[in-house]
Amino acid sequence: MDLNNFSLIYPDFETRQNHYKGINVPKIDMFALEELGMLDFIDLRNSDLSDYFTTDSAVIEYRMETFKDMLENPEISDILGELVPILGDIMELRRLEADSGDTDSYLSSITEIELYISCIDLLSDGFSKIRPNLKSRAFTTFADRIIELATSDYYKELNKKLLELTERVREIKSVTIGVNLDAQLRPRSAGVLSINAEQFKSGDVLEKILRLSFKDDEYTCIAELVPFGKKQNENQKAALSLAFNSAINDVYKSSLHSWKRIIKSYVLDNTNFLLDLLGEFEFTVKATEALRTLRDKGCYLCVPTIEAMEARAFKATELYNPCVAVKIDDEIVTNDIVFDEKAAIYVLTGPNRGGKSVITCAVGISQAMFQLGLFVPAKEAIISPVDAIYTHFPTGADDTIDKGRLGEECARLNEILGAITSNSLVLLDESLSSTGSYEASYIAGEVLRGLSAYGCRCIFSTHLHELAAEIDNINAQTIPQGGVPIDTLVAGIEEGKRSFKITRAKPDGKSYARDIADKYGLSYENIIKNIKK
Repeated sequence: MDLNNFSLIYPDFETRQNHYKGINVPKIDMFALEELGMLDFIDLRNSDLSDYFTTDSAVIEYRMETFKDMLENPEISDILGELVPILGDIMELRRLEADSGDTDSYLSSITEIELYISCIDLLSDGFSKIRPNLKSRAFTTFADRIIELATSDYYKELNKKLLELTERVREIKSVTIGVNLDAQLRPRSAGVLSINAEQFKSGDVLEKILRLSFKDDEYTCIAELVPFGKKQNENQKAALSLAFNSAINDVYKSSLHSWKRIIKSYVLDNTNFLLDLLGEFEFTVKATEALRTLRDKGCYLCVPTIEAMEARAFKATELYNPCVAVKIDDEIVTNDIVFDEKAAIYVLTGPNRGGKSVITCAVGISQAMFQLGLFVPAKEAIISPVDAIYTHFPTGADDTIDKGRLGEECARLNEILGAITSNSLVLLDESLSSTGSYEASYIAGEVLRGLSAYGCRCIFSTHLHELAAEIDNINAQTIPQGGVPIDTLVAGIEEGKRSFKITRAKPDGKSYARDIADKYGLSYENIIKNIKK
């Protein structure tokens, strides 16, 4: 296999190229991920998490195999974790070469070969130990190719030649410089006369006494020229170093000339293959860390059944919010959520801090994890890819000076409605909370009618109990015109205490108020009792 076309997260060259062309790439941007809370859950430093989403079922299946291997073999993350800094050194070396303009430096090439061999040795030693345990297409292919490469005669010869060359270069301790002077004893030209395996010695009397030697030889300095590193700025130091390196490079050019083809084609090409995978290494390692954290806490993780996008399926049993799960020590509350022929859109009501936002985000995060190729935070799941995830959560920022808070909310909702399709997922959390309940309920009702006409999946988490009471009327208007049905979810409260359980039921706003009033002693009965006391 040509490793230049290899990928840990794409099963073949075609799917990888399609992704780079924007084919089968959903609109799940960093703004939505931030609102869902995923950027802390999977913290990437060298790329954006939004770069890795896909709608391609073959890609999702391939990645789930990859992550299964990584979860079952923690050594993989350790190996890749050691590899990334070495690759970082190679990139820095190339950057320095590019900045200096000395891209043909043979000495730098030797250093890069050393780093490359360190990478291959690290990978070969690590994967040869765990090769029998690997099952995914990605890691069985990768491990076999690396082991084959490391045991080849070509690679052994590379190591042998490198050892010979590095011994010659590393034995350099000093250089003898010749300077031609003009009639006024001014330097006219200069050059390296010899490269020495010994460092030169100072010619001052004190050092001769310490060495117990007053003999002068070819390595004894009779007069210092300019103390290197003193009274020199950084540019002068860099210029002097470059001059010496250039001279040494010229001396070794003849013996290294026969290596030029190897350096430029074989080694650098193979190094490029590893550098091209840097983003994938970080993504897979960081995502595996997140999954392992959930697993170690005893949380469910499942490999979902993948349905076609057109099926618009989402059914999750004992779903939970993984971003919340990793932060709390209490037992996580799970819920069942399903979009089906009876409801593609839900209006979710319930008490404040009753779990409405948590479960709304849980649906978005599980969909996003699925389309990253990760396991889903549920006991069981059946999911179709979506072409986009749009979020509209409370915000106190943005363009409120000209529009006002309500105007800004409406503008954002209008942008979403102008972009969604029937295959999109829309998550609205306390939208239109900046105005009174009458205005908010009216606007929200119009938005729900529009979402129904689009046929997308949506959860509208809201404090507007009046809106939930209007769902039957909205369905009566939209369903005959081809709209998808809307249903209601309720965040539960039991004996005045939030249960965080979500049920598919009709809301009763008075019951919430009654439970809360009882909890805080504000019911009429409690007030009368206090009066009597």
